[in-house]
Amino acid sequence: MKSFRRELWFETATRRAFINITPEIEDCLAASGIREGLCLVNAMHITASVFINDDEAGLHHDFEVWLEKLAPHAPTSQYRHNGYEDNADGHLKRQIMGREVVVAVTEGKLDFGPWEQIFYGEFDGRRRKRVLVKIIGA
Repeated sequence: MKSFRRELWFETATRRAFINITPEIEDCLAASGIREGLCLVNAMHITASVFINDDEAGLHHDFEVWLEKLAPHAPTSQYRHNGYEDNADGHLKRQIMGREVVVAVTEGKLDFGPWEQIFYGEFDGRRRKRVLVKIIGA
């Protein structure tokens, strides 16, 4: 069994963003040389997310609107967490969108269903954050 690890770093110009990271994960898989196994991708920051969905702009807009209804950023005084920071909503949005994904690796490819792509979700941006990619298999 082989193991591969790489960190990807992101710094968004905006507070919130959705970034398709599928090409970066495919590059990691190619570098790993693993043909059969599992690929774990997880956000290493509590206000960021990794999730799988369709790469469609309307859907991403719908995520943004839906998440803001569930955990609005303002007024920041509504959250007990917001003493020295103003990112309580980012913590809640991350809980909803998830921390990580695991994708099967089959014949050296990510074994996706139709339209599936891997995304990095940022909910408290404008600073560097990392994503861990861990691939195990043969």
